[in-house]
Amino acid sequence: MLSYQVKIGMVPIRRDCTPRPGIFNWEKGEARALKQVAYIEEHFASEHVSFVDLKGINDVDVLYSENDVPAVVERFKNEAVDAIMIINGNFGNEEVAAMVAKAVGKPVLLWGPIDDEFLPDGMRYYDSQCGLFGISRLLLRRHIPFTYIENCHVEEDIFAEGFDKFVRVACMVKNFTGLRIGMVGMRPKPFTSVIYNEGELMEKFDISVIPVNLSNFQVRFEKNLETRKDELKALESKFIGVYEPDADSLAALEKMCCFILTYQDIFEEFNLDAVSAECWTAMQQLVGAMPCAAYGPLADLGYIIGCESDTHATITQVLLKSASLGESVPFLGEFTTRHPENRNAELLWHCGPFAPSLANKEDPVKLVNMRAYLHVKDSHYTVARMDQEDGKYSILVGECDSTTGPYTFGTYMWGEFKNLPAWERRLIEGPYIHHVSEVEGGYTEVFREFCKYIPNLELDTVAE
Repeated sequence: MLSYQVKIGMVPIRRDCTPRPGIFNWEKGEARALKQVAYIEEHFASEHVSFVDLKGINDVDVLYSENDVPAVVERFKNEAVDAIMIINGNFGNEEVAAMVAKAVGKPVLLWGPIDDEFLPDGMRYYDSQCGLFGISRLLLRRHIPFTYIENCHVEEDIFAEGFDKFVRVACMVKNFTGLRIGMVGMRPKPFTSVIYNEGELMEKFDISVIPVNLSNFQVRFEKNLETRKDELKALESKFIGVYEPDADSLAALEKMCCFILTYQDIFEEFNLDAVSAECWTAMQQLVGAMPCAAYGPLADLGYIIGCESDTHATITQVLLKSASLGESVPFLGEFTTRHPENRNAELLWHCGPFAPSLANKEDPVKLVNMRAYLHVKDSHYTVARMDQEDGKYSILVGECDSTTGPYTFGTYMWGEFKNLPAWERRLIEGPYIHHVSEVEGGYTEVFREFCKYIPNLELDTVAE
């Protein structure tokens, strides 16, 4: 399953040279580096972020010698860090910084505190910014992607904002790398627009697609229907508490709940991070019910299921949820129709799979023919779509605000863009289709930074 905890290896460094009064004073550089580490660990540890430091690596807990690099790398690998942070205590040490970054092979955050001590005789102790230029150049020469927070005080908002963005990027990289997507069934015949290259996903991104035969799904479904009556009854009660079901949905409620149990089994048995699922028409023929409304409660439980066998949309939802550190629920609201009056507003819609937690609390949440009917709550949203053409992969990312619009069936939101005609043209001209995914929040810049770390994946945006 996906993880939204990010472990960061802290790499405080100082220049290794003959000590002399002033700029490369060892003790001052070490003390300053450790002060930054202590502050960051105290103020930025959270349910999503933990740290691994260099305590005990050498006598000063600061990296300065190439001789200590193997021990640092070994610690970080044993602790399974998801990223590293290089902190300049003074000018720093570009050699050891690049050696650790290359060997660990995880996202890199580069930063140094702004100098704030200038002596009356003109002497300076640190020059941490100067060292950042040298480190960054060596990282570039060694083809090591990195994220940079500009030279500032650790207490400033600019540091907090930059650190938060990096944590989200590291979470995206962590979950994207080695992703396991379950393919439940085959795509519906009319949906040639969602075809994808399974081999390229593995070759370019180490993404594995795990096939789950529908006959196996049917066997599990029927067994759960027969043997897990108490769990199904409890789920039925929850459904009734959330949705207003019509007669058709009430008649199929037990089977709708059985989809939840069966998909949970599939996730666990095949060790999946997400699922790309056939949702019509085979499911109805196999078990006599539609899975659409079950996808919403599963999303609120943390499971990602992309409908209509759209694997690229499923991967996009994984990235969106990771950008939110798992705190927001993504949804697949496709471009469907223009607003009748607002030329920059679009209906982002699907037939009924959105999570009930996304609903506008002022409107009823219904179940109609085993599909949810709900209007997504008002907020600001990131909109994205990963796709490919001729083996070239890109991800289109932008943002919109919810707005008012006509009532319609299914699960939907009216999204207002700065330049909807440009979005329409971008989708028409490709390589994207109208199946986009959304999540609450503004993450365009997070995606821009994320793409630095993923070879073969380019960021794409719409001119506004």
